[in-house]
Amino acid sequence: MMKPWYVLNEELMVDSPALLVYEQRVDDNIQKAIAMVGGDTSRIRPHVKTNKSFDVCAAFRASGIHQFKCATIAEAEVLGEVGAKDALLAYQPVGPKITRLIQLKKHYPKTIYSCLIDHVQSARALNEACLAADCHMDVYIDVNIGMNRTGASIERVEALAMEILALPGLRLLGVHGYDGHIYNGNSQIREEQSDASYLMLLEAHQVLLELCSSVSRMIIGGTPSFSYHSERPDVVCSPGTFVFWDYGYEQALQEQPFEYAALLMSRVISIIDKNHLCLDLGYKAVACESSLPRVHFLNGAELEQIGQSEEHMVVKVPDSGEYEIGQVFYAVPRHICPTVAMYEKLVVVVDGDIDSYWSVKARDRKIKY
Repeated sequence: MMKPWYVLNEELMVDSPALLVYEQRVDDNIQKAIAMVGGDTSRIRPHVKTNKSFDVCAAFRASGIHQFKCATIAEAEVLGEVGAKDALLAYQPVGPKITRLIQLKKHYPKTIYSCLIDHVQSARALNEACLAADCHMDVYIDVNIGMNRTGASIERVEALAMEILALPGLRLLGVHGYDGHIYNGNSQIREEQSDASYLMLLEAHQVLLELCSSVSRMIIGGTPSFSYHSERPDVVCSPGTFVFWDYGYEQALQEQPFEYAALLMSRVISIIDKNHLCLDLGYKAVACESSLPRVHFLNGAELEQIGQSEEHMVVKVPDSGEYEIGQVFYAVPRHICPTVAMYEKLVVVVDGDIDSYWSVKARDRKIKY
């Protein structure tokens, strides 16, 4: 019988817990995302918060994608290292982050750095720092399109835009909206919510166009709304999770074509009694912001997750006599993005063999800048 696609040929070559990345599946997911925007790579701006890796960003570039979105200065630095042409910090920089972003801009002149602005105070602080450093910064107005986390309300967009346009150290390029509140498992509801978010961003965009005809760009969305925004030719989409995929989105977004490309490898470390096992898959090994179950076992659907601590996961089974100490299980995390940040290196798998290791460089809060 043929082995499942995810099983390693030499399992003893990898200590657990580990995060395995299947390189061909990563490449396939990238190509599927490009196909969803009609093959036009200028219409996709992947969010690198999911992978935080130089190697994955290099794979994006090899596929013809040259613009990205990031959440931290460290991620922005990795994009500079990989030679990205365009890197948007999806964050309104405050405090030392302003200086750090300007330092990156100067150190990586081939990368066009930009950031979000949703308040005049931030605009003025960034402008002052840019003038002092003899440079300018490209910015997008972050618009609240329903997430209610950051972003200017529609009512504040015009006044904020006028303030930014009057600041010589800033260049306003367009609007940005993140609709992370859209994750309903019903595709019709998600489509309706995505339409509503798009119309809000479009309204903000029209306000900017009336003030300055060169302000032409609209960046919108994440992975759940990607199915719908990808069909709008006037926007750039910024999904991130698609590159690795996870169990949460596999269950909720069944219309999307992506496949699992990153799995957790775990082992049985104790047989507790006739119905319970302990695995080395604690909450230092997998994102734990959600309730149990936090993973989906590909080769252990019968494992019922009933408890977890820092280094341990307790599971209930029909008969523990059917299992062995050291037995390997492969699991898909419910949420891959924060799970990746727990690992220093990703174990790269090609045809069942360990091919290489990819450093999760941007898991650090600071690299050099």
